[in-house]
Amino acid sequence: MKKSRDYDNTFQTIKKNHKRLLIAIINDAFHKDYPMDAPVDLLPAKSEFFTQTKGGAATIEDRESDAILRIGNDYFILEVQAYDDDTMAIRIAEYTFLAARDLALGDQGHVRLQIPRFTIIYIKPSTKTPRNTQITYSFPDGQEVTYKENNVFLSDLSREEIIEKKLYAYIPFYIARYEKELSTEKNYQKAVEDLEYFRDIMVELHQSNELTGEELTNLKLFVNTIVEHITDGNSIEKEMTGIMGGTAYETDVDRVKREVQEETAGIIAELKTDLAEQMAALAEKDETLAEQNKALAEKDKIIAELKAQLASKS
Repeated sequence: MKKSRDYDNTFQTIKKNHKRLLIAIINDAFHKDYPMDAPVDLLPAKSEFFTQTKGGAATIEDRESDAILRIGNDYFILEVQAYDDDTMAIRIAEYTFLAARDLALGDQGHVRLQIPRFTIIYIKPSTKTPRNTQITYSFPDGQEVTYKENNVFLSDLSREEIIEKKLYAYIPFYIARYEKELSTEKNYQKAVEDLEYFRDIMVELHQSNELTGEELTNLKLFVNTIVEHITDGNSIEKEMTGIMGGTAYETDVDRVKREVQEETAGIIAELKTDLAEQMAALAEKDETLAEQNKALAEKDKIIAELKAQLASKS
């Protein structure tokens, strides 16, 4: 399997282009019930991350949290991890501090740090992957505060649960559970069945307006990105990517909607042209009427003056 950042890049693209799909992940991970159309703000989370190797050598790397989001007054950190990483807990601690620092409230003698909720989403957890992540704040006076959040194991979720909970952003990563089968090209029929299931369900979701056309198209492309990452050009790669295809096809419902929209747009354009012409003609009539009223007013003025002269002579 090729070495690349395909998992991370896929999630970053979902975050930037389809951030509403992250609402369901937050609802599931933190037991919330935000509507899928709730406003979501993405917050920056770049930092210089200090690490020290076992040999004692220190390195500084630029790191960026996968997602720091705000919904209303609530803040969340979503970190997607393909493999186990011994630095994950300290990275989460740093990301939470960065977010808390930006949200800090206080004055010269006091500051209040609001720690956001967080979760690590493990695409391919191992037997050593922790079920939760803890941050312990230890103070010089002996006080200690430990905060713990549960991690998400995608391997715990069935394909039906992903759809039922609207966790559509997880669909591209679901196929990772078949990494061994796809990379060795053996016993991968269940992977085929699951991809066909997601393809058909996503089309139905698009037809019911649960997924937009762009979301459907891109989710299918994201699935193929992960498939290509795993198969790495082997003999079954085209077979697997062919299940999703490259673009979303136009369903009968979509075609009828498109044709009606095109016909309606033409009719509306004609009506707008007719209305504009009628408004122009009406404006001309109003202008003529205004001129006639002005002339009539002048005549009435002359008549009034003549009457006044006659009255003065009598």
